[in-house]
Amino acid sequence: MAFDFEEESKKFAALSREEIVSGFYGQTDEDGRLEKTRHGQLEFRTTMSYIRRFAGRGSKVLEIGAGTGRYSVALAREGMDVTAVELVESNLAQLRANARGLDNLRAYRGDATDLNMLPDGEFDATLVFGPMYHLYDPEEVGRAVDEAIRVTKPGGALLFAFISVYAIMYANYLYGNWAFGQKENFTEDGKTRHFKEQLFTGYDVVEFERLFEDRPVEWITTAGVDGLLEPIEKRPDFSIPDADFDAFAAWYLQIAEKRELLGCTNHLLYVCRKN
Repeated sequence: MAFDFEEESKKFAALSREEIVSGFYGQTDEDGRLEKTRHGQLEFRTTMSYIRRFAGRGSKVLEIGAGTGRYSVALAREGMDVTAVELVESNLAQLRANARGLDNLRAYRGDATDLNMLPDGEFDATLVFGPMYHLYDPEEVGRAVDEAIRVTKPGGALLFAFISVYAIMYANYLYGNWAFGQKENFTEDGKTRHFKEQLFTGYDVVEFERLFEDRPVEWITTAGVDGLLEPIEKRPDFSIPDADFDAFAAWYLQIAEKRELLGCTNHLLYVCRKN
């Protein structure tokens, strides 16, 4: 996701969150990132492994912020009963095209902060895999978390994806623009900043975990899903052949939850169970 944040932030100032997110994903190949880059492939493999720990054939699964359906379609093909919610119209159209022939996948347009079309306690597993990257206002963040909890069955699992603010720095601001990135993502006393012109907002791991402290959930784990691959994949000498990558991905699952590594991975999962 490396691009000129300084120039983009100027463009975003007058736009709403929905306009910013729709504009970005309207010109971004998210499926290609997950399929063609090594960090995207690792993210997909690791995330799918965590989903399968809590859902299987016949499970009712909700994906909020489903994008073009990379996860929703894969889970439906594994026999899960999938409901997908997506904000961006172009993504939703592609998701529906990708889901043709899958009677066990339903897709709706909606915002993570208001899932009024869905009943309470409906899903065995709820996946929030995009919205937390693009929610900046604390009230909206809280509503998205509460809505995901509301629609999940008691005892059901919730998986929230978020981005490490430190990995944002490593991936985007070691190319002569560190000072701008530091100002963009941190206050003068080192606290994380969140505002819509960032496009992608990052969290300190403990900061994200604290969002759930007073909510009716039990923490299970926090895991990284793509390790250090995104910043180092840009190196001209980077190479992981297929055989090595299979071994690397299997090894990475063994270390994905190590606390000392979580700040380095770009994408993370907060996993909890509804009380």
